[in-house]
Amino acid sequence: MTIFSRALLLVGLTAALPAWAVYAPVPDREQGKINVSARAGISHDSNLFGAASGEIGSTIFTFAPQASFNLSLTEQTFASASYGLVLDRFTHRPGDKLLDSHDLTVRLAHAFTRSTTVDVFNALTVARNPESLLNGVPLNPDQSYLRNQIDGRFTFPLNAKVSATLKARSVYFDYRNAALGRSLDRIENIYGASAEFAYLPETKLVGEYRRQDVFYRKQGETKNKVSDYLMAGVDYEVARKLSVSGRVGAEWRSRRAEAGTTSPYAEVSGKYDYAPKSFLVAGYAYTLEETSDLARFTDTKVNRFFTNVQHAVSALVFASGSFTYEPSQLQGRRGFGDVDEETFRFGAALSYLPNKNWTVSASYDVDRTDSDDAVRDLRRQRWALNATYAF
Repeated sequence: MTIFSRALLLVGLTAALPAWAVYAPVPDREQGKINVSARAGISHDSNLFGAASGEIGSTIFTFAPQASFNLSLTEQTFASASYGLVLDRFTHRPGDKLLDSHDLTVRLAHAFTRSTTVDVFNALTVARNPESLLNGVPLNPDQSYLRNQIDGRFTFPLNAKVSATLKARSVYFDYRNAALGRSLDRIENIYGASAEFAYLPETKLVGEYRRQDVFYRKQGETKNKVSDYLMAGVDYEVARKLSVSGRVGAEWRSRRAEAGTTSPYAEVSGKYDYAPKSFLVAGYAYTLEETSDLARFTDTKVNRFFTNVQHAVSALVFASGSFTYEPSQLQGRRGFGDVDEETFRFGAALSYLPNKNWTVSASYDVDRTDSDDAVRDLRRQRWALNATYAF
């Protein structure tokens, strides 16, 4: 994901809404309207396949139309859908030089009362030119995959100060390449419950339990795992422009055909809205994550430090930046040692919005991994110029 996209994910939209809050958020003039946009651009990627050596770079011409549809079905029910197509044409690439990627999202949300709500969201991605490449795999010109994620959330009050949330997520991965599929095709399920106690108007205390199961569709007898998480935390509105959130706890992971482990879990983040349309987000997380080399490693212990900033240079010009630092350790299977590595990601973008229809942006991204295992090293640079027109 480019830095400009990362920044946009952090921006929320607010409006004067009717009594049913976010579940009927579409103004009357937007009801039932299909919103269409098209993006055209040129970019360069110095390492298309994330190779440790023998990197292949290419200039890429992109055309990406997108359409979305929003509708308040009733005062209590909201539905939305969107579809995006990305066509990438490569000047220098082994194999296919024209790749098509697809994104389809659907959301349905309903408010039974002001405080009892259900929200279901599904996102289907067919990525032929993935942003996140697979570290440590042999040079493979086809790392494309299908990914489907469905999220469900049901929130309800227990009393005047305590609310509860039941949540579930299922993620399905299907790699196009047969060799990668045999190793990485899987289903990840997470489900759990949390409770919030409004200790003060600006302070919420949170307790949460999660259970995760990772099921590999091929050779799962050596790779499947189950985790239980128990955590507590706080959400604190320090001031009108500053908020912080934190969770600490533990994970108990049971691995198929490998020893289990108990690991701490932590996540903390803060957001500061220091000026209109300008903000700074920073945080830290510690967790266990899946690895792309499951023949030698069970998973990865990751420390993740991150920061994102968006700054309104003027009413029409916005600058954004992102930096992530990830010192991590791959957990070796029996007969293999652990491997330490560090990953750095940096990106910057400048966007110009001359009117309500046009957005012009320039971005630059750098990815770097330094590993004790040389085949996992990564050097990658990308720059892009894009223009988007919204009809």
